[in-house]
Amino acid sequence: MSETPVIDSAATRWSAPPAERAGRPLLVLLHGYGSDENDLFALGPHLPADYVLAAVRAPLAPPFPTPGWSWYPIEGLNGRDPEAATAGARALVDWVDAERGDAASVGLLGFSQGGLVALEALRLRPEDYAFAVNLSGYANPSALDTDAAFAARRPPVFWGRGAFDDVIPPALVEHTAQWLPSRVDLSGRLYPDLGHAVSAQELDDVSTFLVKQLPAA
Repeated sequence: MSETPVIDSAATRWSAPPAERAGRPLLVLLHGYGSDENDLFALGPHLPADYVLAAVRAPLAPPFPTPGWSWYPIEGLNGRDPEAATAGARALVDWVDAERGDAASVGLLGFSQGGLVALEALRLRPEDYAFAVNLSGYANPSALDTDAAFAARRPPVFWGRGAFDDVIPPALVEHTAQWLPSRVDLSGRLYPDLGHAVSAQELDDVSTFLVKQLPAA
């Protein structure tokens, strides 16, 4: 098993101060490879205001000259170690355990690497998280001891990706397309003319999904 890295809680960006978080749903934002906590935090105006947002900085520094941070190493296009990806998700689980406070619920939203980590954390702790949003990411192909409980719960998952996304290897996209439908309550879309990015239409769809996941709904 890969060693679990540690997330720097001091680097997290929050949309509300501690006194305004209790009893509200928490949405944890997970950036992609080579980015940082500021990336997805900028999506705040496009997401439902009911959520407290926490944009987390991934724990690993990619090799020079790649900027930013990563959840797990990537060595070449196909160099994605499933165990290292799970270790990144365990780091997130540890962070949520320490920082969720009195949140009414916790949902996870990630882009690319962050999308995998969102889904992987939900697999690791299916009873602890309300849903996952996986944007331009994939499902980790290794099996987990918690997969039976995950499939039994069938948690809500949104998976969106661009038809022209050439960053995620096709075999991993195919695995995800085969693996998800029988295990989750799946929403999402393949967006024409979109590459490895997030579009305005996708943000509208994500916002609709998030509203449906609010505890009151």
